[in-house]
Amino acid sequence: MTKKAIVYTVDAYITTFPSSTQKLLKQLRKTIKAAAPKAEESISYGMPAYKYMNKPLVYFGGFEKHIGFYATPTGHKAFAKELSKYKQGKGSVQFPIDEKMPVELIERIVIFRVKENELKSQQNSKK
Repeated sequence: MTKKAIVYTVDAYITTFPSSTQKLLKQLRKTIKAAAPKAEESISYGMPAYKYMNKPLVYFGGFEKHIGFYATPTGHKAFAKELSKYKQGKGSVQFPIDEKMPVELIERIVIFRVKENELKSQQNSKK
């Protein structure tokens, strides 16, 4: 078992994968950035992470046979029916690398999470 190098940027993270997986990761990144242009991009928990309004928004990770997408439990719960055809865990979903990436669904999930973070921020500012 080889240990992956520590990366500090999303670009560096993506380059650690085979070119076919890189293409999917770049597509996912582009979708997230288009749906949440004000989100801050970083590496957290060893994978690409996005924060909006100082709160976690979504994460993603590349694996040998799938792309992991993490929109916290609320993001997955709100789209449970549409995500039901994919393997899932608590707050995660696996998109197989040999299938088309569901970019429209991912975009809607990210927009949902943006609105959720905005609502939380508004509620906190009223306290």
